[in-house]
Amino acid sequence: MVADSITHMRIATAVTRLISSHAVEKPLILIALFVQILLLSCNSDKPPMAPAVHMRDSIPVMTTYGVSKLISDSGVIRYKVVTEEWNVYDRTSPTKQTFMKGLLLEKFNQNFHIEMYVTADTAYWYDQNLWELRGRVCVWNNEGTIFNSELLYWDMTRHEFYSNQFSHLITPDREVEGHSFHSNEQMTVYEVNFSHAIFPIPENAEEESPIDTTQAEQPVPVEKPERTPLPKAPKKAIHITEPPATGNPHFRR
Repeated sequence: MVADSITHMRIATAVTRLISSHAVEKPLILIALFVQILLLSCNSDKPPMAPAVHMRDSIPVMTTYGVSKLISDSGVIRYKVVTEEWNVYDRTSPTKQTFMKGLLLEKFNQNFHIEMYVTADTAYWYDQNLWELRGRVCVWNNEGTIFNSELLYWDMTRHEFYSNQFSHLITPDREVEGHSFHSNEQMTVYEVNFSHAIFPIPENAEEESPIDTTQAEQPVPVEKPERTPLPKAPKKAIHITEPPATGNPHFRR
């Protein structure tokens, strides 16, 4: 590019010298002027062109920084996205949008009040339907429910959340922890496997008096029934019968 500019300058200088010396005729002067105009108009100062990219699926078609955008659903504004970096890939299968520097997503109700918000360190949005949220995921809704995990999927078509990692759910009346979480979009109907939970006692429950262990009931002694003595057998009278008289002189009464 620099060499072409130097060549054009040299030709223009030579033509100017010919015109000033009057060593050529007028037709030649006109031809020389025409050639000079063509050379000056054919300037090669064009922006540099990069080589063609063949692996289009690895490069985003659009990258935007410092984004705060409203998203509509059926002509009604339902979501707001706030992120530091937003990449759009149109040649991947499925198409995806990535949020590598954090995401804040707000969902509005029909009165444009916030009914839920979602935050995550990293997010992927596939086919503008399935969200994959990773890293310090937090979901809050206006019912007072709070959800925390390191991984959460959100299917916007089926209106459901699910995760296969450890999850912590806090509702107004209980607290649940476990794995393999699955719930509806309002998190009012959910299923947690390998879980344990805390259920606080309602304030209006009847208070039961505590049991005094020092005054525990003593065992009642069991009275043994009196044994009835067996009836004695009546004594039989013994009658001694005298032997009959014999003629033995040695026998005496």
